[in-house]
Amino acid sequence: MKFRKQITVSLFAAALALPACKSENKDESSSGKTTEGSAKSEGKVGGSVIKIDGSSTVFPITQAVAEEFQIERGGQATVGVSGTGGGFKKFCRGDIAVTGASRPIKPTEVAMCKEAGIDFVELPIAYDGVAVVVNTKADWVDHLTVDELKKMWSPEAEGKISKWSDIREGWPDKDLHLLGPGVDSGTYDYFTKAIVGTEHSSRGDFAPNEDDNVLVHGVSNDTGALGYFGYAYYAENKDKLKLVPIDDGNADNGAGAIAPSPESVSGGTYQPLSRPIFIYVSSKAMERPEVDAFVKFYLSEGRALVSEVGYIALPDTAYDLVNKRFVSKTMGSMFEGGSKVGATVEQMLSGN
Repeated sequence: MKFRKQITVSLFAAALALPACKSENKDESSSGKTTEGSAKSEGKVGGSVIKIDGSSTVFPITQAVAEEFQIERGGQATVGVSGTGGGFKKFCRGDIAVTGASRPIKPTEVAMCKEAGIDFVELPIAYDGVAVVVNTKADWVDHLTVDELKKMWSPEAEGKISKWSDIREGWPDKDLHLLGPGVDSGTYDYFTKAIVGTEHSSRGDFAPNEDDNVLVHGVSNDTGALGYFGYAYYAENKDKLKLVPIDDGNADNGAGAIAPSPESVSGGTYQPLSRPIFIYVSSKAMERPEVDAFVKFYLSEGRALVSEVGYIALPDTAYDLVNKRFVSKTMGSMFEGGSKVGATVEQMLSGN
């Protein structure tokens, strides 16, 4: 599915916008596009602008929801892109009402929020598969194993693994150029844990960027490049990129190399790079009627928008459990200690 036209505009606006003051009740955003308007129908939402920030992966969904929220309910929201880590910093300072995250909140971030008196509700809103991509002219790459990815990306690879021939015998003696999300990105955190084995453990000599569109451009213009980012950015640019199937070596997850798709991600066979993505809502912000209305709109109308922008919707049973979590104001994280590679949303919500 295609991203909405406004998404590219908003990413550009997010990069240019000036910093905002800390109060989340102001009408200016720290970055991103302000979605404004007034509904003339019943059910109009008043109140102040809802400030949202965080993950570039979650951004397309939240931006689409914000646009529909304006049209249907007349609400106003700004959606910025600071990365998952950058979003949590703002969230735990009380600068924003909602933050998007492509991995669960870390214990250090929980402590930061607690110190500031910020409690939160954690809401999974979709599944994503981290897409590994190469240039369309990289005809030697038919698949990669998890061990080969680890060989590329582990800290020990820096200064040693520099050519494609270092990865697999028979591959060309061609420079390997690695691109990936920046260190504030939740996708970076999840990928390093799933592939290298330790969150935030990676070689440092890759080209990082928090803007996934920049990564798409980099890989599509370099025959020796390999990068990774959320599946929706591949789906939007599949004519420019080559998707690499991944073999995790576990036949229980499906035999051989498997590429990310709505079916393989939701079915749990694209491992270990399938994951849930989230929004976090401040307990203080939940007291504002416009925030309460926005989150309820997100969890109901947002289901259809998830697939429209290229991600994978949760099963209906999972959405029901997520909605109950919000309505009951269940505070805290289900993911103590960080990401749970291979765990499903249903398992985490039901405590299994």
